[in-house]
Amino acid sequence: MSNKLLILLFFGMPFLVCGQNPENQEFPSHSREFYVASLVRIADPLLSAISKDQLKLQMPVERSPGAWDDRTHVTYLEGFGRLLSGMAPWLELGPDDSSEGKLRKKYLEMARKGITNATNPEAADYMNFTEDRQPLVDAAFLAQALLRAPTQLWDPLPAETKQQVTKSLKATRSIEPYYSNWLLFSSMIEAALLKFDDSADDFRLQQPIRKHMEWYLGDGMYGDGPDFHWDYYNSFVIQPMLLDILKTMNEAGLKHEEEYEAVLKRAERYAEIQERLISPEGTYPPIGRSLAYRFGTFQLLSQIALWEELPEELEPSQVRGALQQVIFNQLNAPGTFDENGWLQIGFFGHQPSIGEGYISTGSLYLCSEAFLVLGLPENNRFWTDEAKPWTQKKIWNGQNIPIDKAEK
Repeated sequence: MSNKLLILLFFGMPFLVCGQNPENQEFPSHSREFYVASLVRIADPLLSAISKDQLKLQMPVERSPGAWDDRTHVTYLEGFGRLLSGMAPWLELGPDDSSEGKLRKKYLEMARKGITNATNPEAADYMNFTEDRQPLVDAAFLAQALLRAPTQLWDPLPAETKQQVTKSLKATRSIEPYYSNWLLFSSMIEAALLKFDDSADDFRLQQPIRKHMEWYLGDGMYGDGPDFHWDYYNSFVIQPMLLDILKTMNEAGLKHEEEYEAVLKRAERYAEIQERLISPEGTYPPIGRSLAYRFGTFQLLSQIALWEELPEELEPSQVRGALQQVIFNQLNAPGTFDENGWLQIGFFGHQPSIGEGYISTGSLYLCSEAFLVLGLPENNRFWTDEAKPWTQKKIWNGQNIPIDKAEK
């Protein structure tokens, strides 16, 4: 990417290009630049502020009309942890002499300063890891970010900051998770402590895995607890966290290969379902809670593409085009950002009433999870293959396609 093109990207020119019909107009090099520019557009205000120890000073705290409270005690960790979790695979590529590599260097430095400030009791942006239950959730997203980018986010941290992080993560043990997907937040934190501090609580690490294996319902879907919920929590939380936790446990020698293979096979099926949900125009059904997470809905599809584990029926380039159109549509809806570049509550634009009582500005940064595919280098076929229509585009254009099959 040239510096000139990067400037054009950041200030919006490629959004006009990439918003056209991807099947006919998308160019692979521009496609990656669109993804990078979109992620930077989301991330820059937050990381710029926290790197200066000014997040609490600068970030607005918008709440839904039915907000449970003012959310100021939880929203900052929400925003920071969720954003880093989605950015981490891209950051893990590290700095280099390319324009994109220089961008990564800039945001890596901001992210590391942010980690220091978020866990330093003397910093203005020191975050709450113990008050209320919500910090358990977002400490888990921060832990997931560290697991997704250990070389770039964890290894370079000063020893004092590493101690602050592990202390902050351990502090969440005082929070009892709900009997639902929340169990995985405890497990994710323990997985990070296993990798970085060799101090995992075995019960909190392993019991959530056992419960979710029990809660598998079939055809790529888990219950949120024992019951089925028609929402996107299989992608927001459940399946990506299962994959990352089990991968970490196996790398530590805890021997969960059988569970990992089962979870991966199910995730491949759910990724296939997610791709089929995307209409020819790049829309998808607004079903269930937490719709204000926008295209974070497709975290699991993005992660399976990142891991290069897509089912045979899915070409990487069709996933690239489908995700790109979804991101374009929602990111560019009027009112998605305020005048200072911060996300606002909504699914398509600014729709405060779509937010549940737990939704505030920080919550919205879970949308960054759609960008996990940026962890694939620019010479990967995901970026270089010729654009192809995704499944619904094929079907509604009259193209013949294979039958869809359920997975046990």
